[in-house]
Amino acid sequence: MPQLRLALAQINPTVGDLAGNVELVVGRAHEAHAAGAHLVAFPEMVVTGYPVEDLALRPSFQDASRAALDDLAARLLGEGLGTLVAIVGYLDYAAGSSAALGTPRGKPQNAAAVITGGRVVARYAKHHLPNYGVFDEYRYFVPGSGTTVVRVNGIDVALAICEDLWQEGGPVSEVRAAGAGILVVINGSPYERNKDDVRLDLCARRAREAGCALAYVNLVGGQDELVFDGDSLVVDARGELVSRAPQFTETLLVTDLELPMADPTTSRSVAAIGFPLPAYAAVPPTVAERISDDAEVWGALVTGLRDYLGKNGFGSVVLGLSGGIDSAVVAAIAIDAIGADHVHGVSLPSVYSSEHSRGDATDMAERTGLHLRTVSIAPMVDAFQAQLALSGLAEENLQARVRGTTLMAISNAEGHLVLATGNKSELSVGYSTIYGDAVGGFAPIKDVPKVDVWRLARWRNAEALHRGETPPIPPNSIEKPPSAELRPGQLDSDSLPDYEVLDGLLDDYVENDRGAAELVADGFDQALVERVLRLTDVAEYKRRQYPPGTKISVKGFGRDRRLPVTNRWRENAG
Repeated sequence: MPQLRLALAQINPTVGDLAGNVELVVGRAHEAHAAGAHLVAFPEMVVTGYPVEDLALRPSFQDASRAALDDLAARLLGEGLGTLVAIVGYLDYAAGSSAALGTPRGKPQNAAAVITGGRVVARYAKHHLPNYGVFDEYRYFVPGSGTTVVRVNGIDVALAICEDLWQEGGPVSEVRAAGAGILVVINGSPYERNKDDVRLDLCARRAREAGCALAYVNLVGGQDELVFDGDSLVVDARGELVSRAPQFTETLLVTDLELPMADPTTSRSVAAIGFPLPAYAAVPPTVAERISDDAEVWGALVTGLRDYLGKNGFGSVVLGLSGGIDSAVVAAIAIDAIGADHVHGVSLPSVYSSEHSRGDATDMAERTGLHLRTVSIAPMVDAFQAQLALSGLAEENLQARVRGTTLMAISNAEGHLVLATGNKSELSVGYSTIYGDAVGGFAPIKDVPKVDVWRLARWRNAEALHRGETPPIPPNSIEKPPSAELRPGQLDSDSLPDYEVLDGLLDDYVENDRGAAELVADGFDQALVERVLRLTDVAEYKRRQYPPGTKISVKGFGRDRRLPVTNRWRENAG
């Protein structure tokens, strides 16, 4: 049987940096060529980065993408890579008028190009345009049609793009009819918990349906709220795993495959590589070790923050370090992302702050080496109080807002990005103060429920011990009852139910859209259901003003869950 050495380039492009992305592609193409690959595949829209959102509708951006693709083809030929076959994702546009109602301006297409010999020998446009969750592709693209198959080293190679694999029928069923030896799918598939298991099952099922091997190459890296975990893989025609790349790491996955010879009587776009090649020694396939669920989530949070900072030009961060679990976990994520020397914690004690909170903040600084300073907010609060004479909740919120103003002032003066430290549970029920603890440019644990914050803290400390390192998070920050410390003896449990109960209820309501009556039928207390749902519904305006943060769940606030702020619908529990 003919042999094919396939390289999957799992790389991290930046949206809008077309020149930089082309450099990444050229660099990996050289690595693939040096490894003896016949074919190298790059992820979905790698030339432009992904997702490009409304940039897709700009004619100037569409033209720039096509020009970058042409430049890439010329670069590969000019740098001695003319015999390499490269599958590259980019932004294209369909021919004809886009005046029809509902057609995106310029008729942009999410496309793949097959490049060899210094030119594009075939193109493919994504058929199925996802319009759920974080995706709005009907807004941005027009669908393609038809099957694209090219012949490489005597093997017919079919193409598909991401959602085309997830939908029943369509391109995958056409691949079987075309008799292809392998289906190459290029992807920009965002991370969600446990999605790696779903992907492998999907690829195995589709390979069996198509009757051929399947190669899946995915983006890696962060793009605003989204993070891409890579997890590129190859399965054979039986759906058995052949090779797999690690998550959250840029890599070139090289795999040798023996595939059926193409029917010589069938006409295809023919790549520059001749047929047949002499037999060669196959390289052993690589299957990256799977990581634990907690390690996976931590990797997503670190990657999301690291790329948000790096791609937006920030070299350091500042956050309020209260001694509590949320700020400690956010600080640990930041340290893993950019190093302790670039993390600046600020202890912001008020008259109600406990000694252990200040001590826990100091303990974390000593454990990790992050920078820590203390700015007492008491004199500033007193100055406001002398003019306003606030009490109750207004006084509590004033303390939070003074802290937020202090952090933003340090950010303005020193150039650090402020990190918000709120978790998903608090954000759900509005347990945050606008212009107070909600200030910041990024919120690393915005999509992490409170019970998971504790679990991740314990996992990160255990991982440090396993490596022979000092655990970064003070044990007292993990074990003590959570408190905002805005009044004497305050605890979160004074105003919120136990987080185990709260997170279970919120998971059903926010993630699964279950109604109040269903929640009561599931065993939740009716009064609790009515209270938590009311708190969640009326806090929508707060969430609209909260910073972006890495999405790890099926339904994160913002891109996934979009509800009107002005909204009189209330769930009836009885």
